[in-house]
Amino acid sequence: MKKDLHPAMVECEVTCACGNSFSVKSTQDKIRLDVCDKCHPFFTGSEKMVDATGRIEKFKKKYNLD
Repeated sequence: MKKDLHPAMVECEVTCACGNSFSVKSTQDKIRLDVCDKCHPFFTGSEKMVDATGRIEKFKKKYNLD
C-alpha cells in the first residue's frame, strides 16, 4: 500500500441543530447537522403522511383497505 494516501482519521464532534451531540471518527474535527436521529420525524414516530393529490385514498379504495 502507498504511504500517506488516505487522510488522517480523527475524533469528530457532531452537533445537531436540536442540541444533540455525539462523537464519531472522521477526517474533519467538527460537523454540524440540521437533522439527526433524535429529532427526525421518521425516528421519533411523529411522521405524518402528506397526501395532496388523493393517492392514499385512491390506493385504499383500489385494494379495499378501509
